[in-house]
Amino acid sequence: MALNRRQFLTGGVAVAAAGMGLTACGGGSSGGSGSSDGSANLQFAWWGNEVRNKNTAAAIDAYTKANPKVKVSQQPGEFATYWDKLATQTAGNSAPDIIQMDMAYIAEYGKRGALLDLAKYGADTSKFIEGSVDSGKIDGKLVGVNAGINSPTILANPKIFEKAKVEMPDDKTWTWDQVKEISAELTAKAGSGIYGMTTFFNDAMLSAYLRQKGKQLFTEDGIGFEAGDVVPWFDMVLAYENAKAIPPAATVSEEATKPLDQGGLATGKAAMSMFWSNQVEALNKAAGTEMKILRFPSLAGKATERKAWYKASMLWSASSRTKSPEAAVALINWWVNSPESANINLAERGIPPNTEILAEITPKLSPAQKSVATFIADIKPELADTPVAPPPGGGKLNDTLVRYQSEVLFSRMSPADAATKFADEVKSNLK
Repeated sequence: MALNRRQFLTGGVAVAAAGMGLTACGGGSSGGSGSSDGSANLQFAWWGNEVRNKNTAAAIDAYTKANPKVKVSQQPGEFATYWDKLATQTAGNSAPDIIQMDMAYIAEYGKRGALLDLAKYGADTSKFIEGSVDSGKIDGKLVGVNAGINSPTILANPKIFEKAKVEMPDDKTWTWDQVKEISAELTAKAGSGIYGMTTFFNDAMLSAYLRQKGKQLFTEDGIGFEAGDVVPWFDMVLAYENAKAIPPAATVSEEATKPLDQGGLATGKAAMSMFWSNQVEALNKAAGTEMKILRFPSLAGKATERKAWYKASMLWSASSRTKSPEAAVALINWWVNSPESANINLAERGIPPNTEILAEITPKLSPAQKSVATFIADIKPELADTPVAPPPGGGKLNDTLVRYQSEVLFSRMSPADAATKFADEVKSNLK
């Protein structure tokens, strides 16, 4: 029985009575195995890009050479397909032993009993930056260890700005309307089919926008906004398109499904785009040029009112069905606390939350990673509370948002109707 992410997230799979995860669709358990002599066979799953895949493979090789009794089967993937595969594996009791987890889905898996309580098996977060551990706690259990500190950014290609003879914006003072104006100016002046902005209207930017209005995507009790709160957002999406600040609707829809190295910013078809800070190095490599890291805008034009936040770029989790919990947690501990791992991965998954590890690797960071570390430190005065993890069903918000934005951009739905249907669907998805 094959199950996809939608079936998993909508509760199409029953929780096992034993509380150990999801009922089996074909028998078996997690693919890893272990024994009393310390040997273990672990399955290790992650999504990534060329840089991350290379680093991860090198780190696993280093770990298994130092721990020859441990064998690690690698399962790399693309973000777009990773979650359907993981949902199917979890439903069939064959989830990987070690799972690269995202904040959008940690509550889904954690609340369904699919993730191991890492603290019970010795997860070590004692040297983490204050506040960076809580993101992995669901219902009081540590089911994810922060893999890196991250923050949403706008990346800009200086070469396109130079070509268009447009000055780089002051990201401490620009507003949402000014982003539109600058993007439209870039579109008009850059030529060659280049647009000023792409991949901008996503859940991270909606979160920033709502936070600046005193709202949230989610609260501990559920959805944190009403339809009226997002009507201006859908109005803004349409205004960007009408101003040619972003590409036409068809291109925007295609962009949402493309991997990093095929997107508009990487291929030189856009001057700016929203990315997470840990993606800078991969973006630079894909584009063949150094991107400028910019703050996302504010309503008032004051960076200190952006309501920025540090996010766990991703987390390390383990399947509750693993046969080798001690071995899985030992590898996670090595990954986040050892100089060996740090010197291989550096800051590709985000700025290390372990303060000693950060100090260890800072002199070795690439120019791109050093710029990220500087950016993360510089925005500290602009931080507000960290958003709560999306509740079960909340991980579908971005897909839902993109769909209704497409309806608006294709003129099939008004902003007001899209806002109402979007809010209603987000609410109905929550379990």
